[in-house]
Amino acid sequence: MPYDFDLIIDRRQTDSAKWRWYDEDVLPLWVADMDFVSPEPVIRALQERVAHGVFGYGMPPEGLCEVIQERLAQLYGWRVETDEIIFLPGVVTGFNKVCHAIGAPGDEILVETPIYPPMLTAPGNARRVCKTVPMVEGDERYERDLDAFEQAITERTSLLLLCSPHNPLGRVFERDELESMAEICLRHDVVICSDEIHCDLIFQGHAHIPTAALSPEVAAQTITLFAPSKTYNVAGLSCSVAVIQNPELREQFDKAGAGLVSHVNVLGYAAALAAYRDGQEWLDAVLAYMEANRDYLLEYIAAHMPAIKCKKPEGTYLAWLDCREAGIPGNSRGGVGPHGTTPHEFFLEQARVALNDGTRFGKDGEGFVRLNFGCPRATLTEALERMKRALEAL
Repeated sequence: MPYDFDLIIDRRQTDSAKWRWYDEDVLPLWVADMDFVSPEPVIRALQERVAHGVFGYGMPPEGLCEVIQERLAQLYGWRVETDEIIFLPGVVTGFNKVCHAIGAPGDEILVETPIYPPMLTAPGNARRVCKTVPMVEGDERYERDLDAFEQAITERTSLLLLCSPHNPLGRVFERDELESMAEICLRHDVVICSDEIHCDLIFQGHAHIPTAALSPEVAAQTITLFAPSKTYNVAGLSCSVAVIQNPELREQFDKAGAGLVSHVNVLGYAAALAAYRDGQEWLDAVLAYMEANRDYLLEYIAAHMPAIKCKKPEGTYLAWLDCREAGIPGNSRGGVGPHGTTPHEFFLEQARVALNDGTRFGKDGEGFVRLNFGCPRATLTEALERMKRALEAL
C-alpha cells in the first residue's frame, strides 16, 4: 500500500496539543508526535471497536500479549512470559510509578543529561533526589563516561532512569555500552528502569538492544517500558507496556500504583493490537521517509546554517541542535546571559517556529533546542527557511 507522508493534514482545527499550544502563525516542531496519518489497520480497528457501541471496562484483548511476545522474540531474541507483561496508560506514568516502587524517600535516582524532561521531575514526585550525570559530547556522537557514571553512584542510589534510545540525543546504544553500564548497576545493586519508547524508530546501520535482553542477571534487575504511541502515532490513545521479569520487582511495581494508576482504555488496547499485529508495512515506509527527512535536515543546516551543529540521530525523529555558536544574542558556549535570549525564544519570536527549549532537558541543554522532524518535508522545509532568515537578520 502506498503512503503519502507528504500530505499536509490540518491539525489546528482538532484537539492537537502540538498545533494549538502556540499562535496560528507558528510552525510547531516541538512535542514528539508525528504529523502523519496512523496506519490504516489501526484506523480500521478503532472504527470497528467504535461501531460496537459499548465502552465498558476493558481488559487486554485476546492476542495482544501473544503479539508482543512474538515481536520481542523475533526482533531481539528476548523471551517474555505473559505474566511478566503489565499494561499502563503511559510510559511517563510507568517511570513515575517505578520511582515510588524502588528504594525509599531520600534515595537518589540517577539520570543522564540532557534528558527527556519528565525524567528530571519524576524522582521529586516520589520524594527522591534526582542526581544527574552528563553524557559526553564526542566528535560524532554523545558517549557515556563510565568513570563519572560509577562515581555518581552512592550508597543511597537505588535506581537508574535510562532512556534507550536516547531522547533528545538520538543515540541508539550498542551492546558493549549497555553491558558496561548494566555491570556497574548490578555491582552497586541499582535497579534499571529502561524507557524504550523509541525502540522501533531506528535508522539504517543501527539496532536496538533491550537492556533486559542482555542477560538473565540484567533482566532480574530491570524494568522495561515501551509503547506503540511514538511508533504508530497513537500517543493520544494512552496504551503502554511494562515488562518486569523479576517477580519481586513486579510486586513492588504493582503495589506502588494501587488505587492511583488507571487502566488502559478500550480504544488504546484496540489500537495497540492492530499496530503491533498489522502495522509493519506502514512502519517500514515511515522510517524510510523520516530517515530521508533526517538527512535533508542535516544537509540543510550544513549548507545554510553552518553555525548550528547537530550530531546525526541514530534513532527517534528528534534532532538536538547546538546553537551556541549561532550568534543568538546573549547565547553562547558560556550559556545564556542574564538578559540573553535562549535559542527557543529566538526562533519562536523571530522565526515563528516552535522548538523545545534545551534548558528543560537539564543544565547541559543550555544553548540547544530539540527539533521534531516527524512531519511532511514541506513543513520541515518551511520551518528551516524561517530559521535561516531569522539568523541572517541578526
